[in-house]
Amino acid sequence: MTRMRPTKMSKVRAHIGLIVFAALALSSSIVFARASIDYPIVQLRSLDKITARTQVFEAQVGKTIKFGSVYIKVQACRKAPELEQPESAAFLQIWEVPSETDNEETKPEWIFSGWMFASSPGLSAMDHPIYDVWVLDCLSNEEEQTSSEEAETGEVKEGEGVVEDTESPEASELEE
Repeated sequence: MTRMRPTKMSKVRAHIGLIVFAALALSSSIVFARASIDYPIVQLRSLDKITARTQVFEAQVGKTIKFGSVYIKVQACRKAPELEQPESAAFLQIWEVPSETDNEETKPEWIFSGWMFASSPGLSAMDHPIYDVWVLDCLSNEEEQTSSEEAETGEVKEGEGVVEDTESPEASELEE
C-alpha cells in the first residue's frame, strides 16, 4: 500500500475550511444573540406546596418581596422586543429565613440566585420543598396594575408582599 502525502494545496484547503467553519460558528452565535429591553417591574407567581396557596406579586427592580418565609429580591427584568419571539426573564435572588426554634440562632439561607425565564420555568427553577416561584412577565409602569382576576388568585397574609430594605435580612447574614 502506498501512502499519499498531503500536498501543499490540500493543506491550504484544510486551513481555509477551518477558518470558514470558525467564522460561521462565531457569526451564527452573534446573529442569534437577542436584544432585550429592561423593564422596571417583574410579575411573579408563587406557590406554597403545603397549603396550595398561590399569589401573584409585582415587584420593582431593586426591591424585595416576601412570601411565607421566603424573601425575593429582583435584580433585573428583561423582555424581548415586540417583533421578536416573546420572552421575559428576571434575575432573582431568593433566600429563606427559617422559623425560629428554641435554642438555635436562625440565619438566612440562599435558595436561588440566577435568571428565571417565563417561557421555560423548568430551565432555571428554584429547588425548595415548600415554595415555588416563577416569572410571569416584565411590565412597564403603565402595566403595573394587576387585573382583578389575578389579584384574587391567592390570599395575602400579614407581612407578605413588598418589604422595606430595613425589614429584610441583610445580605451579609446569608450563608455562603
